[in-house]
Amino acid sequence: MRNLTLLFSLVILLVACGEKDKTKSDSKPKIEARKLDGLKIAYYSNDSIKEYFEYYKREDAAVTKKQKAFQVEIDKRTSELQNYVQRKDQEARSGLLSQNEIGMAQQKAQQMESNIMQYQQTEGAKLEAETVKKLEEISNKIEVLGKKYCEIHQIDILFMHGKGGQLNYISETMDVTKEFIQFLNENQKEIEKDLK
Repeated sequence: MRNLTLLFSLVILLVACGEKDKTKSDSKPKIEARKLDGLKIAYYSNDSIKEYFEYYKREDAAVTKKQKAFQVEIDKRTSELQNYVQRKDQEARSGLLSQNEIGMAQQKAQQMESNIMQYQQTEGAKLEAETVKKLEEISNKIEVLGKKYCEIHQIDILFMHGKGGQLNYISETMDVTKEFIQFLNENQKEIEKDLK
């Protein structure tokens, strides 16, 4: 009985010790405090880049023009398909087509539809890839010029602000949007040269 009591006491002691190990660790980050006197923080509005940066506007207009031409071509091919199907349907209802001709017309309509879908997929993918590449190149150049702008004006941190961004609020006294866009427009030849 004494061994059983000793064993029971030992189990209780082990359980109690095990619970101490499960205490929560401190989740406070260990960040070294730094003196922030003289730190210069600024931001620019991403929407304004799209609206006032001449190079961006020109490139966006070129992409938009290609997208419209792509849509016009799809609409044209779709209209041709619809007209063909409608014409062949009227001919069949009027008894002007044999069963063999109706079958051939159906095959041609299916081929036309398949060609439209293939065009949408291949040309649409090319257009999307071109757009993504162009935007990525422009973003990279804006980043490089942003660094240059900050070095010239001794800005320590330059944020991009816009809807859905990571900054919920930043004081308007830190807004350098107009100045930054002016800098981009003045240096857009450098961007154009590097992107070609």
